[in-house]
Amino acid sequence: MEHMETKEITAIVEGVLFASGEPVTVERICAALEMDRETVEQVLRQLADYYAYERRGIRLIRMEDQYQLVSAPEYGEVIRRAFEIRKPARLSQPALEVLTIIAYYQPTTRAYIDQIRGVDSAYTVGLLLERRLIEECGRLQVPGRPRLYRTTKDFLRAFHLSSLEELPEMPGVDGQLRLGDDGEVIAPEDPSAYVAQRDGLPKDPEEELIRAPEEDGDRDGR
Repeated sequence: MEHMETKEITAIVEGVLFASGEPVTVERICAALEMDRETVEQVLRQLADYYAYERRGIRLIRMEDQYQLVSAPEYGEVIRRAFEIRKPARLSQPALEVLTIIAYYQPTTRAYIDQIRGVDSAYTVGLLLERRLIEECGRLQVPGRPRLYRTTKDFLRAFHLSSLEELPEMPGVDGQLRLGDDGEVIAPEDPSAYVAQRDGLPKDPEEELIRAPEEDGDRDGR
């Protein structure tokens, strides 16, 4: 496929993304086209710019090493009406707290989350798992082997992030909370610096992408 014109390459990439309906890795597209990564990424960027500049009804979004075609968020309300899709409920404040802790300190355990918040977060962690905003990613190698949690691609998509590197810095934290080798929380010099670190996340978007996971009502198990 070395002699294809850029227009034809773009059309093929567009077709692959549309047919998938799910995020597609750059490597997979490179393999299908038998082209180098630099060329494919350039085509993907141009395609994303085209959709946005022309205000098309679809957008091409990047989530770390994957790309996906989604509906344009500004037309979300009309699209929901067309398919009678219920608007996802907003995340509750406790859910945002837990999600923020996991986002900034992943992979982390539920005990770590509970220690920071001072309350049992079992229900909220379960809720975030159901919504596919977080996922299990192994176990901590300490007695009891507690489960480790991290954020997912759906988390990036829901908060309009291309990668975790785009997370804003958390305000009001002097030092870095982290887990020690024994599974205990190692706090910064001033543990009270955790000033509802949920404020570090972008606001829970009112207009989420149509392909983002549906959300049910929240309640906290406190």
